[in-house]
Amino acid sequence: MSGRFVRVAEKGRKTFAIHIDGQRALAAEGDTLMVALLTSQDALRDSEFGDGRRAGFCVMGACQDCWVWTADGERVRACTTPAVEGMSIVTRLADREGLWPRL
Repeated sequence: MSGRFVRVAEKGRKTFAIHIDGQRALAAEGDTLMVALLTSQDALRDSEFGDGRRAGFCVMGACQDCWVWTADGERVRACTTPAVEGMSIVTRLADREGLWPRL
């Protein structure tokens, strides 16, 4: 996967695996989910309004642009949630078909 973000500094931090839509990706110690996702792919998630992929907006937890789901259905803000080793994140609405997010 190629990402929207590219690491140019702090490359010495410990990395660990997470899963994004079933695909293995690397996150670095101290990353938020937003950083981990955007260094691995070009967007955070699909828009629920059908207007394309979203990449975050406010980056401080005030807007609704970066919501993603854990594999068990918990909705989290990617910009304020720390990435944790072994985490499994779902970003595509098609992958959530028939499931309602837990609020």
